[in-house]
Amino acid sequence: VKPMTPRCSVPKAVPVGKSASLHCHENEGFPKSTYSWYRNSEPLSPDTKFSTKSHNSSYTLNPATGTLVFHAVHKGDTGRYSCIATNDAGFAKCEEQEMEV
Repeated sequence: VKPMTPRCSVPKAVPVGKSASLHCHENEGFPKSTYSWYRNSEPLSPDTKFSTKSHNSSYTLNPATGTLVFHAVHKGDTGRYSCIATNDAGFAKCEEQEMEV
């Protein structure tokens, strides 16, 4: 079963140096969806060690739960965030949401 459009929650504004949690979830898809996050249409790597785009940003991305946690945000984390839920039957994307730091 193809995933339905996931529900995404993105904080509107986060003070520099604070943590921020972004959530993405849908429960129609079967098999269970995995989640990937995008900032300004660029994919965020699940592993920050290999990501050149993250500008030393410290975040944890859990593809199984759809949770993206920034441990200490900085100005470079400002942007439009969206999430894609994917399974064997297809994928669905939530609307982009702005997060300001």
